[in-house]
Amino acid sequence: MLPTNIHEDYLRSILFGLQDGLVSTTGVVVGITVGVADKPIIILASLVAVSVEATSMAAGQYSSEKAVHQMDRTGKHTDSLVLGAFLMFISYLLAGFVPITPIVLLDLSIAPIISVISAFIALFTVGFIKGKIVEHHPLRSAFEMFIIGSIATALGLIVGHLLKV
Repeated sequence: MLPTNIHEDYLRSILFGLQDGLVSTTGVVVGITVGVADKPIIILASLVAVSVEATSMAAGQYSSEKAVHQMDRTGKHTDSLVLGAFLMFISYLLAGFVPITPIVLLDLSIAPIISVISAFIALFTVGFIKGKIVEHHPLRSAFEMFIIGSIATALGLIVGHLLKV
């Protein structure tokens, strides 16, 4: 059973964190993997990227939602700024580990492929669940998120290939 009573601002934080964590980190991981053949450097760069990006997203969530609260004269916004930022951070970080984990655990000959497949499955699943929660077309939502992730991953591959060191 999917939660239907989750606060809309928290749902936005979670979904945004999951989607961006998967999309951004997959693009970074495969781009670095194509551009560098040294596994420790790939792991280091990926972990630095996901840590900094998760923190940045949480800070952005906090400050942008704070601005919305400050503009709201009706008192409609009842969400906790800290909880929203925390949900963004955790969602982003957990999602970011989906494409990183195969790089850490597997040989570099197969790890990037497994990273992309894992991330695409996760994106499709998150999109489907989002569609179910908001009572829209779950398959359409799943394919939409999958396509967004594909574009970012392709861009990461292109840049990594062009700037190979």
